[in-house]
Amino acid sequence: MPLENFGSILGFAQQLELEDRDFYQKAIQNPDCEAQKALFEALAKDADKHVKLIERTRRENVTEMILEPIRDFTRTLFCEDFGLPDKMSASELVDSARCREDRARRYYIEAAEKIKALREVSRALKRIGKKRQAHIDTLAAI
Repeated sequence: MPLENFGSILGFAQQLELEDRDFYQKAIQNPDCEAQKALFEALAKDADKHVKLIERTRRENVTEMILEPIRDFTRTLFCEDFGLPDKMSASELVDSARCREDRARRYYIEAAEKIKALREVSRALKRIGKKRQAHIDTLAAI
C-alpha cells in the first residue's frame, strides 16, 4: 500500500512504533530474556515516546500540511514478520529486535527524505531515526 501523503507517513510511523512497543513488552515477559529485561523495557519506553512525538508532530503541523502527493514510497519494504517474542530464545529476541530497529531506522530516513518539504516533520522523523540507530548500536554490543 502506498504512502502518499503526510497523514499516511505519520500514521504508518505510529503503527511501527506501536508494533515494536508490543513486541518489546511481550519480550519482557519471556523467561529466557531475564538478562535483557531492562533493555527491552527501555526500548518499549522509547517506542511510547516516539508515538507521542509523532502525534505531537501531526497535531502541530497539520495546518502546514502540503497536499501534494508523495510518490514512490510504499509500506511493502517495511512490512516484515519478525516472529512471536514469547516463542523465541534470548538470542533470537535480540536478533529480532535488531532487525526491527533497522527496519524502523530505514523507514524514518526514507520518510524524512520524502517529506523534506515540511522541515519540522522531516526533522522529527530524522530524530527518531537517529534514536533507532543508537538502539541498533546498543543491541550490537550484546
